Amino acid sequence: MRRLSFGPSGPLLFLLGTGALGLAWSLTTTATYLPGILNQFTDSTTVIALVLAAEGIFAITLPLVIGPWSDGFQTPMGRRRPFMMVAIGPMVFSIALLAYMPNLWTTALLVSAFFFAYYVYEPPYRGLYPDLVPETMYGRSQSVQHLFRGVAIGGGLMGGLYLFHLYEPAPFLAAAVVLGISCLVPVLWVKEPQGDNRVFEGVGVYLRHSFRIMRREPEVRRFLIANTAWEGAFAGARSFVLLYVTVGLGQSVYVLNVVLGAVAVGYLVAALIAGPLGDRYGLSRVILGASIVYGVGMLGAGLGQRWHFWYVPIIFLVSIAAGAVMTLAWGLLFKLMPEHDRGAVSGLATTTKGVGLIIGPVLAGGVIDLLRPHLETTKGYQALWPVLGVPILLAIPLVATLWRAEQARDAALAAEPAR
Repeated sequence: MRRLSFGPSGPLLFLLGTGALGLAWSLTTTATYLPGILNQFTDSTTVIALVLAAEGIFAITLPLVIGPWSDGFQTPMGRRRPFMMVAIGPMVFSIALLAYMPNLWTTALLVSAFFFAYYVYEPPYRGLYPDLVPETMYGRSQSVQHLFRGVAIGGGLMGGLYLFHLYEPAPFLAAAVVLGISCLVPVLWVKEPQGDNRVFEGVGVYLRHSFRIMRREPEVRRFLIANTAWEGAFAGARSFVLLYVTVGLGQSVYVLNVVLGAVAVGYLVAALIAGPLGDRYGLSRVILGASIVYGVGMLGAGLGQRWHFWYVPIIFLVSIAAGAVMTLAWGLLFKLMPEHDRGAVSGLATTTKGVGLIIGPVLAGGVIDLLRPHLETTKGYQALWPVLGVPILLAIPLVATLWRAEQARDAALAAEPAR
């Protein structure tokens, strides 16, 4: 099949963004419906949580090797896409069979295989963006990607719920189809520079290289710290928002759908507007303003003890701010990362996502349990939002320093044609 190469325009951004559709759809399906499958084999929520926590383990470890490996893996197919191609089959196979496993241990083994393949695919996929997209379009490229993610989250939740009632394995089968098709698109139709130097330098070499980058690049290091806060807050909110609404506030599934709908629409609005705004005014400047709204909104949510429908527009506005931060974060990293270490830095950023996946839910759950006797009205769940909002606010000074680094980078880029 002939592979097409596109310039810095809509088709390239669309083709790259399709990969996010499959990745987000599969993770949404796994996080939402796998606990129900596991509950057939065990009554222990701790065991179920440990199985799901395997994602964080793979996210912390694998990208530190796969990312830098993809920087030097020169093939006729390019650097990144060979890793992506190898990962698609195991991802599709694993998620399609999850609902058919006969016991807890085979289910845990299969979901671990899925997470392993997922984090082989993601760091090289992320590395494709700074390889192929001009810096002036980093914001818009992430807007397109997050539009696909928003569609995937909505489809995985709403469509998956309908399919689940029809046939229990159906959400996993649908996720396998979406995952296989969408993740194959950037592999087949996006073209990378070719080479012929298939080098594997060793796990230890790649790990040491990743940590050298953290020591050597202060802007990257500050971003990684901020990204850990952002990813941890997102993971904590995703883990407990359903229980907050239904148990903490004692509301019906209808109210839950209203809340999730406001969050989803806010996320999509952010994906539409954040990229163009970031490209025009500066990615870090938009992240800075959105972080203030995001963090203050989370702190304010901790004051609520009973449900009121006037919360909905506030939830919508805070969701736009949160979505803007999450949309533009990787675009900012693309500007900060060294050109020859894009895969390694993408791996490091994916690792911080893994740290957030573990710390965020554990911290939030622990604080809820600790404060439950003192917050009886909401059974402790109102503590969820302040404990997640504080890291967002603490990351703001880091973003301010990155603003100056981004301005310097933009000034250097603007001066290049004059040389």
